[in-house]
Amino acid sequence: MDYDDCIRFANTTPICYLATVEGDQPRVRALGFWFADKEGFHFQIGAAKDMHGQLQANPKVEACFFQPGEQSGTMMRVAGEIEFIDDVVLKKKVLEDRPFLKEFGMTFDHPDLVIFRIAKGEAYFWTMETNFDPKKMIKFGGK
Repeated sequence: MDYDDCIRFANTTPICYLATVEGDQPRVRALGFWFADKEGFHFQIGAAKDMHGQLQANPKVEACFFQPGEQSGTMMRVAGEIEFIDDVVLKKKVLEDRPFLKEFGMTFDHPDLVIFRIAKGEAYFWTMETNFDPKKMIKFGGK
């Protein structure tokens, strides 16, 4: 497995679970995943959400992508630090990809439209069959 496998797995998993920290309390929620590419794992949220403040205070996150299977399925965990992205092209793309955001008054220049990505970190895959094997970490980013 390599980073290309991570990209493919993430892009075929529409929902992931993202963990942040608020003080000393972990916070996990399901998110509609946007997309992954060579630049990282991309997400879009609203600035009014608690998650935005949590990410500003501590950019370390872990995302879990899960695809069910015959036994127990396959899980990919991705850990790293996020970076906020203020890119007009990507903001226009998220509005094209997620037209429902316009119903909430979002425009590419709306201050509540927040994009971030996990650009550097490590990932690994888990299945019941590999449950007790040493983790095979896949490093990514670090330009």
